Amino acid sequence: MKRLCVFCGSKSGRRSVFKDSAALLGSELARRGIGLVYGGASVGLMGAMADSALESGGEVIGVIPRALADIEIAHHDVTELLIVETMHERKAKMAELSDGFIALPGGLGTLEELFEVVTWRQLGLHEKPCGLLNVDGYFDHLLAFLRLGASEGFVTKEYQHLIRTASQPAALLDVMQDAASAKKSDSHPQ
Repeated sequence: MKRLCVFCGSKSGRRSVFKDSAALLGSELARRGIGLVYGGASVGLMGAMADSALESGGEVIGVIPRALADIEIAHHDVTELLIVETMHERKAKMAELSDGFIALPGGLGTLEELFEVVTWRQLGLHEKPCGLLNVDGYFDHLLAFLRLGASEGFVTKEYQHLIRTASQPAALLDVMQDAASAKKSDSHPQ
């Protein structure tokens, strides 16, 4: 994997563990030589993650709509900042530049972005791994909801594996790299 797209909050949340985990993910991406593609803000979890990746020598590409550049305070110190016109362009560009997707804690926008790429995966529009960094149980209720959806017949069992999860950045990156490697092996038999 050359680059991963990370969806996360433009706020830091109430507990320091969220910001600490975002920063740890940023540094771990850089340590592994994996570029970060994210929403382009300099604040919240986005800013903490981008700053940490940059401080660790990593590539950081921010993609932000013009209308949000001031609201989310665009990060002008990243490797590359792409300013687009719409949210749709933002998500399409982030997907184009990335080899997989991770969601950290965040709000409705983070969930919308995650579920869009997971749905694209379900529909066969891409084969990139999707993951959740379940920091301090933040996504426990969401994962329980998905299990409920499966037990009630709304989420097909074959699609339950589409979202990889781990509670620590290094563990999640290992799972994501394994998923990407497995997919390459499936598509390139020896």
